Amino acid sequence: MGIVEAILLSVITAATPLVLAAAGELVAERSGVLNLGVEGMMIMGAVSAFAATQLSGAPYVGLLAGIASGALFSLLFAFLTLTLVANQVATGLALTLLGLGVSGMLGESFLGMQGIKLQPIAIPLLSEIPFLGPLLFRQDAIFYLSIAVVAGVHWFLFSSRTGLKLRAVGDSHASAHALGVDVIRTRYLAVLFGGACAGLAGAQLSLVYTPQWVENMSAGRGWIALALVVFASWRPWRVVAGGYLFGAVSISQLHAQAFGIGIPSQFLSSLPYIATIVVLILISHNRRMTLINTPASLGKPFVPDR
Repeated sequence: MGIVEAILLSVITAATPLVLAAAGELVAERSGVLNLGVEGMMIMGAVSAFAATQLSGAPYVGLLAGIASGALFSLLFAFLTLTLVANQVATGLALTLLGLGVSGMLGESFLGMQGIKLQPIAIPLLSEIPFLGPLLFRQDAIFYLSIAVVAGVHWFLFSSRTGLKLRAVGDSHASAHALGVDVIRTRYLAVLFGGACAGLAGAQLSLVYTPQWVENMSAGRGWIALALVVFASWRPWRVVAGGYLFGAVSISQLHAQAFGIGIPSQFLSSLPYIATIVVLILISHNRRMTLINTPASLGKPFVPDR
């Protein structure tokens, strides 16, 4: 049972940043904005969180720095795409490349440093439950935040008036604008939230998953999060299921090597991305349902009447 617990704990740790980044991107896409800069925002959150933690000695300061960094990067994306009406795909790709470059420059002086890990929070009584206690109730703050974010996003989108307006903007921005909804403001806030979640996901990488700074440590997780949104059909709780599925695939390579399974390490390292491709193929096979659930104005710019 100890081995099973260890494997499940590592799956939870690997899945948490995927769930956070995908939940934030889901809100942005529900508003009709396609943000391909998630990878860049994650890596900026990772380096900012690690640097702030090293300088302050407090991991929670680093946590806030990671969130702020992702939010600021997303604000740049929003300004370029929503105010200047730049192409969303090109801008997202550019910001990903910018984030990878800037993070490498900022993190150069922190290479090789031993990080300060964000310690788990044990919930009284619940953490003592055999098996489930250590898995669910003796986790770090970011894990609890990831569940709270998904629950909050679900409530916001489907049980609040503001969430209804956001979905209306994503379905038809012209109709929403005609009804008096501020389309640009709604999309700005959605993109800002998505960036904050991506920054938090990056902070998890450098404060929990691997408490140190390694250049390009996001390792494509931002792209997996983008695929995860499509996999979940823009439904928050499906993001959790998909995130843990992808997390299990990601962590399987490490345990396969530990158990001495004779599979080339290069193939095992590619498993998460192979799984992403397989999932996208399966979704394309069921394209009709995907098109029904896709926000109609996804990626389309909105230019208000002058």
